[in-house]
Amino acid sequence: MSENNIQFLAKPADRLNGEFRVPGDKSMSHRSIMLGSLAEGTTTVEGFLEGEDALATLNAFRAMGVNITGPDNGKVSIEGVGLHGLQSPGKALDMGNSGTSMRLLSGLLAPQPFSSTLIGDASLSKRPMGRVANPLREMGATVETAAEGRPPMTVGGSSDIKAMHYTMPMASAQVKSCVLLAGLYADGETSVTEPAPTRDHTERMLRGFGYEVVTEGDTAKLQGGGKLTACHIDVPSDISSAAFFMVAASITPGADITLKHVGINPTRIGIINILQAMNADITLSNQREVGGEPVADIRVCYRGLKGIHIPEDQVPLAIDEFPVLFVAAACAEGQTILSGAEELRVKESDRIQVMADGLIDCGIDATPTADGMVINGVGEGVRPFKAATIATHGDHRIGMSFAVASLRACEMITINGCGAVATSFPGFAELCNSLGFNIEVVDPDAK
Repeated sequence: MSENNIQFLAKPADRLNGEFRVPGDKSMSHRSIMLGSLAEGTTTVEGFLEGEDALATLNAFRAMGVNITGPDNGKVSIEGVGLHGLQSPGKALDMGNSGTSMRLLSGLLAPQPFSSTLIGDASLSKRPMGRVANPLREMGATVETAAEGRPPMTVGGSSDIKAMHYTMPMASAQVKSCVLLAGLYADGETSVTEPAPTRDHTERMLRGFGYEVVTEGDTAKLQGGGKLTACHIDVPSDISSAAFFMVAASITPGADITLKHVGINPTRIGIINILQAMNADITLSNQREVGGEPVADIRVCYRGLKGIHIPEDQVPLAIDEFPVLFVAAACAEGQTILSGAEELRVKESDRIQVMADGLIDCGIDATPTADGMVINGVGEGVRPFKAATIATHGDHRIGMSFAVASLRACEMITINGCGAVATSFPGFAELCNSLGFNIEVVDPDAK
């Protein structure tokens, strides 16, 4: 497909101003479709992210007999079929590039009386699924994977799921969600204890659909056999998408931006906490709660950043934002050290190695480690990024991160393989250019 060959020709820029809203939260968009499909009644969604990942979830439920209207400008209507109303899809369900879709859906599909096969693209097919397959097997589910626990993944065919208590070996919201969603179908109490805090969108949204979830310390638990009641969901802007602009404003002299209606779930604000620890000028206003999720407007103005040793308790709260935080570190004064982030090596790409390779090619002093990176930043008054050609390895966050780096580049950065940006942030380059970036989008295969 030519979209994988899309290039960003990102030229230096010196302006960044505006007030705007980034697309809806991807985590909540996935979950709104899943829970809306299993609810009783019609669920309406606003702010749905019309990117390929969330659409993969939507199309999977359509294939299982759920009547879904939209998306139309972020609006979706879902006629729920109840917890036991799904139908056999009759074909493999294609999750595309979306690990969230595959891992959460495996939890919902494991208890079904029919079996389902989940497949994905080349990138997703390399990602580890044993982390969800193993607890599901402990619950009595039939789960088959390819070698080394990789996709494709076949689940379900037996509706006899046992409740259990699961202590997670690693902090992962996807694993926690998978087990809790399977627990909806179990007889008795299912609980999950996590070693460090992870995002809690599943627990919050289950409550929004009227299903009781109890959180005590590091354990979340629910009773099986209840029901979900349809509701209205207003999806906030995705803080992971907002992160690119928060870093962009933090490294661009004179920048002043306001991001509207951003989700500031406490399990997701590592990006804010880390940037503030690096001396960033970030102000939250208009704080409110929408559908059980806290939101705010976020203003970011330029101020010189300082290198820090990133606190390990913030790592799970910012796990998706580290590629662009590495760009911030390159512009900061002094050394930034990240450790405890080995999870980055099994994302859409090995984000530690791929980012280190790109940063080094751009002239940055960056050293990858087993579980993080050490970056010696240059401080204010310097454009540290030299001309380079970046390989994204099909990873959307790598492409967007080096687009942000172009704001402090002294020459053009060529970023290959940017087609995947549409999976999480449709219209990214156009929004960037409206704010002051200088990105040309090129399809070398276009005739």
